[in-house]
Amino acid sequence: MADLVVGMAKSVVEGTLGKAQAAIDQEEKLRQSAQRNLVFIAGEFQMLQSFLQVADGARLQNVVVKTWVRQIRDLAYDVEDCIEFVVHLDRRNRWWLRLLQPVRWVMPCLAPLQLDQAVDELDQLKARVEDVSMRNARYSLISDSGSRAEQQPVSDGATAFNRLIKATWQGSLTQLLVDTECGDDVGVISVWGTGRGDLGTTSILWSAYTDPRKNFACRAWVKLGHPFNQDEFVRSLMAQFYSDTCHQEEEKEILPVEKMKAGQGHLLDEFVRYVKEKRFLIVLEDLSSMEQWNTIKTFFPKRNNGSCIVVSTQQLEVASLSVGHPYHVRQLSTEHSVYAFFKMASQLKGENNPPDSTGKKVAAEKWIKDHGLVGRESAVKDLNIICRKEAFGVYQVMSVWGIAGIGKSVLVKHLFCQKILRSRVYNKYAWVELSHPFDLWDFCRSLLLSFESQYLQASNAKHGTMGSENPVAECREMLRFSCFIVIDGLKSTEEWDMIKNELAYDQDNRTVIVVITTDERIATHCRGSKGPLTYHVKPMEPEAALQLFNEKSMMETSEFSVLEELLSKCGGIPRVIVEIAGSIARRRVRIKDRERYINDNFVQELETNREFALLSGLFYWVQSYFRNCPDSLKPCIFYLSIFTPKQLIRRRRLVRRWIAEGYSKDNHDKTAEENGEEQFSNLLNQSIVQKGSSVVLGATRMVSCEVNGFFREYIVSKRMEENLVFELDGSCAPTTQRTGRHLVISESWVRDEIVYNSIDFSKLRSLTVSGKWEKFFISAGMKLLRVLDLEDALHVEYNDLKKIMKWFPRLKFLSLRGHNEICQLPSSIGDLRQLQSLDLRGTSIVTLPASVTKLEKLQYIRVGTTTPTEAPRLPVSRLSHYSRGRCHLVGIQMPQGIRKLTPLHTLGVVNVRSSGIKIFLEDLKKLTQLHKLGVSGIDKSNRKKFWSAISVHTSLESLSVQFDKNSSQGCFDGIALPQNSLRSLKLYGLGEGQLSKLITPAVSGLSKIAKMNLEMAMLKKQDVNSLGELSELCILRLCFQELEGDELKFCTTAHCYEVNSYLKLKVLDITCSSVSGLPIVFGLKTMKELEQLKVEWSSESSDQFSGLKNLPELKEVLLNGSHIETSDCSVLAEDFSTNLGLGWI
Repeated sequence: MADLVVGMAKSVVEGTLGKAQAAIDQEEKLRQSAQRNLVFIAGEFQMLQSFLQVADGARLQNVVVKTWVRQIRDLAYDVEDCIEFVVHLDRRNRWWLRLLQPVRWVMPCLAPLQLDQAVDELDQLKARVEDVSMRNARYSLISDSGSRAEQQPVSDGATAFNRLIKATWQGSLTQLLVDTECGDDVGVISVWGTGRGDLGTTSILWSAYTDPRKNFACRAWVKLGHPFNQDEFVRSLMAQFYSDTCHQEEEKEILPVEKMKAGQGHLLDEFVRYVKEKRFLIVLEDLSSMEQWNTIKTFFPKRNNGSCIVVSTQQLEVASLSVGHPYHVRQLSTEHSVYAFFKMASQLKGENNPPDSTGKKVAAEKWIKDHGLVGRESAVKDLNIICRKEAFGVYQVMSVWGIAGIGKSVLVKHLFCQKILRSRVYNKYAWVELSHPFDLWDFCRSLLLSFESQYLQASNAKHGTMGSENPVAECREMLRFSCFIVIDGLKSTEEWDMIKNELAYDQDNRTVIVVITTDERIATHCRGSKGPLTYHVKPMEPEAALQLFNEKSMMETSEFSVLEELLSKCGGIPRVIVEIAGSIARRRVRIKDRERYINDNFVQELETNREFALLSGLFYWVQSYFRNCPDSLKPCIFYLSIFTPKQLIRRRRLVRRWIAEGYSKDNHDKTAEENGEEQFSNLLNQSIVQKGSSVVLGATRMVSCEVNGFFREYIVSKRMEENLVFELDGSCAPTTQRTGRHLVISESWVRDEIVYNSIDFSKLRSLTVSGKWEKFFISAGMKLLRVLDLEDALHVEYNDLKKIMKWFPRLKFLSLRGHNEICQLPSSIGDLRQLQSLDLRGTSIVTLPASVTKLEKLQYIRVGTTTPTEAPRLPVSRLSHYSRGRCHLVGIQMPQGIRKLTPLHTLGVVNVRSSGIKIFLEDLKKLTQLHKLGVSGIDKSNRKKFWSAISVHTSLESLSVQFDKNSSQGCFDGIALPQNSLRSLKLYGLGEGQLSKLITPAVSGLSKIAKMNLEMAMLKKQDVNSLGELSELCILRLCFQELEGDELKFCTTAHCYEVNSYLKLKVLDITCSSVSGLPIVFGLKTMKELEQLKVEWSSESSDQFSGLKNLPELKEVLLNGSHIETSDCSVLAEDFSTNLGLGWI
């Protein structure tokens, strides 16, 4: 019996081992299968990527090809989702779970194994990839792409030759011998042929050499040897000189050979005498290098007697350099492509006076009268200031750039007319609008016409419209005067290089060239080494846009809400505003209906209605920009339609979402964060996103932005074509056509569960909710969701968070910012293993669960409960939307073990004291990638340990510290801030006199500070003086309760003399709760770059300003909570207008 039991046990064990081994083998085979499929898919996508990189616009116009490309895009999305799933599979071998799969029908709670799901999904994707490739072969979509011969790269010589052709005119070498300018030197003509050998060149040279019309006393033709022999060179020249002399003197009986023998002893002396006294023509054949030419030049002294040397060379560079700049080019033979380089006697010689400019002045006066500035006065003022800076030097370039239709040409033309009417610096004025394709010949003709025209600009010149044989050369002569030139419509750096090399390379007068372009890269290139003085023309402010609309429409609408929305969609682009205003002005009846129709069908109406034909150039530019911008930027642009019109978007929120979506990625040179910031800057430069304020913040980065209304409307009109974003807005009917990768639930949508459940969520990657939150928004079908942004949602509950953690395991971005109803996070937050960004700022969460330390991919944690400061809250006024509100973030308690979160670069606000001083600071030391840190709970017991912990963070750029009450005395004794990295510093709860101790040579780490937020009980005079010494400070916010002395004076003195201070400050924000008043004084040498001044104080205070006239760049003065006497209003207005108006010349 015992044997039977043992035998049965052996049998069961053997069967179990067999099944276990089979399960292990199956697990391994499945993983290998997944690996093979991934390799195959990667190879196929490499080929597809190669096609997409070379596919031109013409081929993509084919409807079949376009459909196929969209199928590739959708397939790529699906493959990316699957790969992410595979990469993040649990690597542990859970073969034992496979043994339970046969009983799933009994135990339905057992979920399918993730590995099985991944393998099945990869098998399906492999089949789809194969089908896409077969579809290409079936329809012959790219069959000829690989067989096309690659275009050979154009050599530098060929490029230079092509440019020469544009600037040449035909003539004969014989005529050149008459026209060549000698000056103080021997005239030089260089002949260069583009063909091989000397085909055609010799016959041209010989024809000119033997022509008797130019009377040369002696002639010589020398074929240069290699290496060059000076004695043989002189001997050959003298033999031919003697031959010519003998013929001229008719000494038939004396042969040249005999004369050479007679003068053999002093041959060199004879050569020197000949070249000094006689008029000669010398042809040098086969000049090979500039070194050889420089040697030959030493044989010929500077004598202006009509002598000439003709050089023949096969080297383009030698041909141009041997003549010297500036040179002319003439084509001598079209059959053999032979060109001559030379200098010509000036056609303008003796013309010392500029042409009569009376006609241009009349035209300028009329233009300014007919084109009044509306809302652009400050822009023209800025242009004039830059132009003045440009004039302090020789040959300056000023670049003006901005998007199409933004008003660049109008602004520059105002400047152009003002220079004509007021300036005494320039002798000549010209405005040229470039035609394309660019032709240097036509450009120079237009430039000459504009110089001489009585109009502001002349029409583009065509061949034969002027008498000048060579307009390029004549333009060089004209530029000897001090000129003011505008070049409008530059489209490439190559165009500028050609203009610069041929016309502007060595001008030594006060010529200013203004270049107008739509491309920042071109604008910067034109400036070159001359520095960053370029001017970016930006969209109009809303008030200015309304003023422009009213002026052009010549009427005021009574339905302001419609007009406000319509102007918002115009995006501050003057061309769009003017065209819409003109359309409405032409409708004498039913004006309101016309406004509503344009507003409701904005892009379609502007694109298709012939009434708006003048906007075709703008739409062409937009389409061209979207087509040619970097591929990585295109999804970022379409992603902007997620946000509502005029919605303020935090820069960091947008960039973090791009990273989560995979639009901003790591590469070899930069992190995903850096690439995201660069992409944001690109959109900002093109005015696709724009700042809420006109102030330029220099080295600091803007906090929030909004999408330009015009670009948003354009993107929204195209987004469904790309199957990217769909929105629930207003009242919607159920339909199966709502699908996409990004869902936006607007505040105005009627929360209809039936409509919501009809949506296909299988491809959804992001969900953005505004307004009321509903529980049914969480759907089990959102398996691929990466981004959940609830920042603008209302009434999210704790139970909702538990469902979110359960159903959305692939989340990379989660924002609950501002939800103060949320007091805690579920411990299941640790299951979101792919989470990168967690924003809990403004919630009521005071501690994070320990499971957060499992989130090893977490890069960004923003936490902290918002509470008001101890200072009394200031009253809200009509300008309160400008005030930031003086609130603190109370730090939360962090769990032990955050050192595991090694990718973390943003952390705050953390309460150091409640998190455990020793444990937290030890963890903090290990987070070496931190760029931004915010802490609270710093007191006497932990401050030294804290400063020591952060001193090792060499990448820290932003630091925020809140000191406990009565704990800041001596807080900066012996501290060391991070070296050379810190850009932003915020200090709250500073004690009296502590700030001046921080800003001392003994405390390093403040040399690159660009932004400071300071809150203190008392602001002392020494503090103000110390802050003025920070050379890179750009933004300063001061919040204090008491002020030392009876005035706040920004004026630093040394040895009884005022010195320069606050050199780069652009924004000054002052908040004071003192009831004793706050006179503010600005010295003569302070804040020369200040653009925005904000002042906020209690209602009992009265304001007094002194020295505003000393702030030349001031653009905005924002007052909040002040009590202004009526009698003071006119004084303030007059003082402000001195800085904000047009009091300039």
